[in-house]
Amino acid sequence: MATDTHASSSTRPRPWLLIALGTVLALYLVVTFWPSQRAPAAVNAPPPRAPTKADATVDPEDLHVRLEALKDARPDPGEVDRDPFRFQPKAQPPPTPGTGGPPAFAPPPDPTPAPPTGPPPPPPIPLKFIGIVEGRSVGKVAAFSDCKRTFYGREGDVVDGRYKLLKIGVESVTMMYPDGRGQQTIRLSGQECIGK
Repeated sequence: MATDTHASSSTRPRPWLLIALGTVLALYLVVTFWPSQRAPAAVNAPPPRAPTKADATVDPEDLHVRLEALKDARPDPGEVDRDPFRFQPKAQPPPTPGTGGPPAFAPPPDPTPAPPTGPPPPPPIPLKFIGIVEGRSVGKVAAFSDCKRTFYGREGDVVDGRYKLLKIGVESVTMMYPDGRGQQTIRLSGQECIGK
């Protein structure tokens, strides 16, 4: 029997705990939402300055309002051609014939650029630089691919019989055509050929 009364009293809410929680909640709401009597501080307001003697004396001439200036005649606006919806300067009228000016209508210049003179540049080198093989006996050897075959070469070699390898760097190589034209830098980008 003693266990039944203890179990039923533990499930009932304790009235003193509810009163304490209600009081704390009421105090919080009052402090948060109660209108305060103090004025809010001005943000970035300059500090008040003390009045000086110069502020106390005002010259009566400074207070004179010139009412007679309102009675003066206004200047004539003249001939004005204003259009608030046009955002371009007014076009100049065409010169009259016989004044020796430019013609009334001139054709617009051709916007297409002139074709470059001289031979066209050589086509880009289609090889992909896929890596470097380094050994004591052979030195640096660069590997290339055209996504079908693989080619190897050292600095100064002609690769695929068409391209001369000038320099092997860490992440790129410099190649050109054997006749000395079309020097290009090819970056390490042959990973796209793997698996094809």
